[in-house]
Amino acid sequence: MIIQAPWLARLGDLLRQHAKAIRTLQWLVVGFYLTLLVIPAFLDLPPAQAGMLDNLTVLAQFIFWGLWWPFVLLSMIFFGRLWCGVLCPEGSLSEWISWRGLNKRTPRWVRWSGWPTIAFILTTVYGQLISVYDYAQAALLILGGSTVAAMLVGFLYGRGKRVWCRHLCPVSGVFALLARLAPVHYKVDEQRWLENREPHLPTPNCAPLIDIRRMQGNADCHACGRCSGQRGAVQLSARSPNAEILIVGGQRQGEHWDSTLLLFGMIGLAMGAFQWTVSPWFIALKQAAAEWLVDRDIFWPLEANAPWWLLTHYPQANDAFTWLDGAAILTYIFGASLLIGGALWLLLRAAVRVMRRGDNVFQHLALALVPLGGAGLFLGLSATTVKLLRYEGFLLAWAQPARAALLIGAIAWSLYLAWNVISRHGGNGLRRLLAFACVNAGCALVGYGWWLQFWGW
Repeated sequence: MIIQAPWLARLGDLLRQHAKAIRTLQWLVVGFYLTLLVIPAFLDLPPAQAGMLDNLTVLAQFIFWGLWWPFVLLSMIFFGRLWCGVLCPEGSLSEWISWRGLNKRTPRWVRWSGWPTIAFILTTVYGQLISVYDYAQAALLILGGSTVAAMLVGFLYGRGKRVWCRHLCPVSGVFALLARLAPVHYKVDEQRWLENREPHLPTPNCAPLIDIRRMQGNADCHACGRCSGQRGAVQLSARSPNAEILIVGGQRQGEHWDSTLLLFGMIGLAMGAFQWTVSPWFIALKQAAAEWLVDRDIFWPLEANAPWWLLTHYPQANDAFTWLDGAAILTYIFGASLLIGGALWLLLRAAVRVMRRGDNVFQHLALALVPLGGAGLFLGLSATTVKLLRYEGFLLAWAQPARAALLIGAIAWSLYLAWNVISRHGGNGLRRLLAFACVNAGCALVGYGWWLQFWGW
């Protein structure tokens, strides 16, 4: 359902008309980003009593992990991928250097649709092993490494295009899923485009490599506004936040990777990554493994001699992972991904089987869990926000009720979407109820996992 809002169309046009001002803003963001990323990595570790107002490293930690990442994720749900198109420093640098690069043809292996899922998994796991949320060196390695890779890809491929952002960025897949929920999008009237009506604007440079005429939805659109008003057929419009999932569904190329990323990455893997530091199950796993090793006189896994770029190693802060710690973290995170993601996969498959439908309906039904996946990521990342603010003396008594409201709201939203997807694909009567019960069980499992982290343990 499209909602007429002329002021939104004008806003989209303003983004196109003020491209120079946006480029200036992008360079300001790049400077701010590099300052907070690079300088703290070369400073001494902050003392235990350091606060964000008197220590640049602590301030940078709060900005990156307490504000930047959780609220970038939240922005996807409200504004689509506006962050990608207007503010992201990686995208800006990649596009800038691509104009000065080799302009090679993008090879087929780069365009493989599975890279965003693989990159998200590897980046998330590696970040946990080197404590990316806690140490500036680790943040520089992961975020800075990603930025260098983005610029290298931009230098090699795609003159004026964001090949990295479209095919390789570790959070591109996550952003594409969350942006489906945004209540605004650039609506394209393909018939009007073909008729080539006024105004005749310069052909836009679509940096994320989208066929604008056939564009449906927000998944790949960077919401930069460059195509706004093109041929009188493109305008920023309001819509129901449910529209893209219910109507467009799983029609995007590579949709099986979307469901894999959602179930096993955004929900399963992310829960394990956020949960292991507070989980008694992780402690029990590590203790059992340590006892087994000691009983057999195997002591090298209990040594904390790995370099900091492989496993957390900051003895001056009394924080150094043993090889056993690293193995236990990997086991717990991947175990959570397989157990939770696998359970969701089986339950959704069961729902589709009850409905006597095929794989396309499975992919569509999986998208109903996007609100729950997005809420989980925000809950996990904002835990750092709450922790750092409490270190500064803020009580934040509202944090737990807010978490509960967010989790309950996300579950309700996902169930609403699932009920409608089931209905759209012919589920009725007992079959509809059984299929919906499978989705309910999946949402209950995820809700229980987050309940354990914030209330149960």
